[in-house]
Amino acid sequence: MMKIFLSILLLGTALAQAQTNSNPLKVGDAIPDVKLRTEENKEVSLRKLVSEKPTVLIFYRGGWCPFCNRHLQSLGGIEDDLNKAGAQLVAISMDQPSKLKETPDRNKLHYRLLSDSDAVAAKAFGIAFKVDDATVEKYKGYGINLDAASGNDHHILPYPAVFVADTSGKIRFAHVNPDYKMRLEPKKILEAVQAAKN
Repeated sequence: MMKIFLSILLLGTALAQAQTNSNPLKVGDAIPDVKLRTEENKEVSLRKLVSEKPTVLIFYRGGWCPFCNRHLQSLGGIEDDLNKAGAQLVAISMDQPSKLKETPDRNKLHYRLLSDSDAVAAKAFGIAFKVDDATVEKYKGYGINLDAASGNDHHILPYPAVFVADTSGKIRFAHVNPDYKMRLEPKKILEAVQAAKN
């Protein structure tokens, strides 16, 4: 059953991505001045947050995505090293603030999760795509309700992405992969942060 489920997820996402033209931000670009929301539904300025210390920005689809959750858990393994390097880790998804608290094993993740439920950041970073209606309905058949997750009916998701930004807001590293099953290894993210310091 799980293999069938994953095959449907894969097919639906592939179809959605085929209909989308993305233009991700790249190294040297400035991160957009967008507003996100915390688990407590408080507004946060991304530019202000990044100005505090070099930041690893992780874009993931949501707490309903098993691939995302595995990646989030694996990132916990480098959090201490990132802190030692003077960097912070922030993960951003389409989940509305109340859903962030429902992320599996949230209590084991010590870094910040932020909500981009209006898809403003995903669009500004050039990594947003719209899930087609047929896939939205298929997702519902497997207990995944995108409307309930985001609190919106835009059906927009981000391509999984990693951006490393310095305190001026300049992107020093960028990695975007439309294949949601493929995630950048934590070790590579740590290496990118260390390289950005030079």
